[in-house]
Amino acid sequence: MAARDGTDTGSVDLRLLRAAVEATGEAILITSAELDEPGPRIEYANPAFTRMTGYEAHEVVGRSPRLLQGPLTDRTVLDGLRAALEAGEAAQGEAVNYRKDGSAYMVEWLVTPVREADGRITHWVATQRDVTERRAYEDRQAMMVRELHHRVKNTLATVQTVLNATVRSSLSISEFTRALTGRIASLARTHALITEDLAQAASFEGLLRAELGPYDERGHLILEGPAVVLPSETAVPVGMALHELTTNALHHGSLADPEGRLEVRWSVEDGPNGKALRWAWSEHDGPPVGHPTREGFGHRLLNKVLATQTGAEVTVDFASDGLRVSVRMPLC
Repeated sequence: MAARDGTDTGSVDLRLLRAAVEATGEAILITSAELDEPGPRIEYANPAFTRMTGYEAHEVVGRSPRLLQGPLTDRTVLDGLRAALEAGEAAQGEAVNYRKDGSAYMVEWLVTPVREADGRITHWVATQRDVTERRAYEDRQAMMVRELHHRVKNTLATVQTVLNATVRSSLSISEFTRALTGRIASLARTHALITEDLAQAASFEGLLRAELGPYDERGHLILEGPAVVLPSETAVPVGMALHELTTNALHHGSLADPEGRLEVRWSVEDGPNGKALRWAWSEHDGPPVGHPTREGFGHRLLNKVLATQTGAEVTVDFASDGLRVSVRMPLC
């Protein structure tokens, strides 16, 4: 059929179709119909395919798409593809393929049959897309969801522990309300730091500043040490311990006195079982320090919870100049 300008509309349509196939960002292969080796044979590969795989068209034409398979290609997926094609059906799926340089990538493909008027299949057209980054993102998301579920479960258990311990250590309803509110707020701050980090961790300095930052107006606060990142399972009990120390300093220690000073210094040291974080909490020039008449939640937290959950070694000294706490905890 001829157009008004004398050109053949069939040839125009074919040129347009080829231009569209070569311009698309989807990798496209056209293969022969036979499924048994050495078929199907590649008859056409568009530029997107060469960009994705590193193979030039002339390097793959006449060969089977099996050249893209490798050690991590899932045979179960390929068997499902084969079954669908033998039934003359379109097939969609994902598998690991390999580029010319040997690097692996995750490909998503859709294979559809090309039929003659009588229904006979003459070719297969496969559109392919590199979904490596998408799958990696989805895997990270799934891991974060699992981590979130785990952390929520642990957090609820921690809240229950904090609630029970606060009840036991409080002498009045008002004391209970104040203590519980502060502890829950501290947990929320710690979890906010963890959630903001892609690795689901929190820095030791970040935990310190979350608790002590509001009380550094007079410049009597010294925080000094290297960058140390704590995983969530360690950051939570450490954050709770720092909250208890801060609360104690506000009510009974150096932060309760205008002239009081507080120093927290930390370092990372090597040991026989790996690296360890050593940190020292030192209060100076606060009210006179006396030994507690009862074991409060903070004292139990330092000596029991922190040691149990992080493997820390804790030393507490009620010096006349102020409270001293020394902690050495393994860094896994």
